[in-house]
Amino acid sequence: MPVRVLPSAVDDTAPGARAAHEGILRRQSARESAARTYARALPIVPVRARGLTIEGADGRRYLDCLSGAGTLALGHNHPVVLEAIRRVLDSGAPLNALDLATPVKDAFVTELFRTLPPGLAGRARVRFCGPAGGDAVETACELVRAATGRTGLIAFTGASHGRTAGALDSSAGAHDVSLARLPYPQDHRCPFGVGGERGADLAARWTESVLDDSGPGAPLPAGVIVEPVQGEGGVIPAPDTWLRRMRQLTADRSVPLIADEIQTGVGWTGAFWAVEHSGVTPDVMVLSKAIGGSLPLAVVVYHEDLDAPEPGAPAGTFRGNQLAMAAGTATLTHVRENHLAERAATLGARMLSQLHGLVAEFPCVGDVRGRGLMIGVEFVDPEGETGRARQMVESAGTPLPAAPELAAAVQRECLRRGLIVGLDGRHAGVVRLLPPLTITDEQAAAVQDRLADAVRAAARCDGGTVAAPFTP
Repeated sequence: MPVRVLPSAVDDTAPGARAAHEGILRRQSARESAARTYARALPIVPVRARGLTIEGADGRRYLDCLSGAGTLALGHNHPVVLEAIRRVLDSGAPLNALDLATPVKDAFVTELFRTLPPGLAGRARVRFCGPAGGDAVETACELVRAATGRTGLIAFTGASHGRTAGALDSSAGAHDVSLARLPYPQDHRCPFGVGGERGADLAARWTESVLDDSGPGAPLPAGVIVEPVQGEGGVIPAPDTWLRRMRQLTADRSVPLIADEIQTGVGWTGAFWAVEHSGVTPDVMVLSKAIGGSLPLAVVVYHEDLDAPEPGAPAGTFRGNQLAMAAGTATLTHVRENHLAERAATLGARMLSQLHGLVAEFPCVGDVRGRGLMIGVEFVDPEGETGRARQMVESAGTPLPAAPELAAAVQRECLRRGLIVGLDGRHAGVVRLLPPLTITDEQAAAVQDRLADAVRAAARCDGGTVAAPFTP
């Protein structure tokens, strides 16, 4: 079957625009650090954006399902966000007020508390810190350490909590002995090879045994930090039963539970906060990304019993960003008043259902998963188990090897078709969709069509696997 090339994939840009675009990319490559994350995989130069759509310097248009890595809950340049920013600029209000009280901050905190889980909202405190999610994680870790007098932390395999020292300690791949990383339950690559409720139960039992290990050098931790849906870990929702067990285990032992809602918050998963799916009320919530309405902002919300002034605790000069607070208030209000979280639940379920067809059609698609509009498609190598059939391998509880090269090829083919997607997962084998909550039904259909086309093209280039679809 020939690859259907969508109109957006046709390069009909003027030579001058194309030369300007290539010149900017060339200068970026020559002058910026090799640590560029997105620019290497997405060689575009955005010049205009609105909603789901980005226009590059070369005149091409793209559907953006990266959403600023989760900072754009309402998409690019939403009118309510722009108006909120203009009002602050025109008012003469200070743009940075440190931690002083201002009308802009008061409005933000009021709206934020209005959205919090009921069990936390009535007895919550909020701490502003540096503007990135990693700053908030760092602040949360110091908060629970000061409150409990303990130092250790428990995090989970596959976690991503930021890039500062403390945040990295709690992320996958860290080697600090003061932190334990325990199994995070999932179906496709279950650490116990069973998946489902049994896998979640085993993961919970492991956590319980660690918490109750009273041997030398194993005191209770200062806190347990968890992502209700692992984003960079490969879009893996925590089972609701497991998350409830984590809440019960930590509450019974007076260990603060920290929910990292940096990426899952503000409606992405189909609830305003992802912990609401399981009915869990954490002791601490770490918030950033979308709460700033596209501008840098991070806060920690926590139970008042943990509150204590700590000289020198992580704070940050830019914790008084008035523009971000105004944009954040507008975003939170718009999502709440227009029931966009509920809309994400409905549309996300429909997209997941339709994308599941890729598993049956393409042997290289190992799993499709997600919650709300956080969606991941994991790619595998059907020939990677020394010739054993896929059906035999997966029925034995052993997933096929990840295929990061194929996932990267799908991302490139998506870009050729005018679709921007992310690439994550433990083995960099998961293509991620994170469209804004404002995506329309028509746009969602276009995203799915372009992704399916990209998978078809990449699979053919990878060795013709399209010709032999898997039938269970």
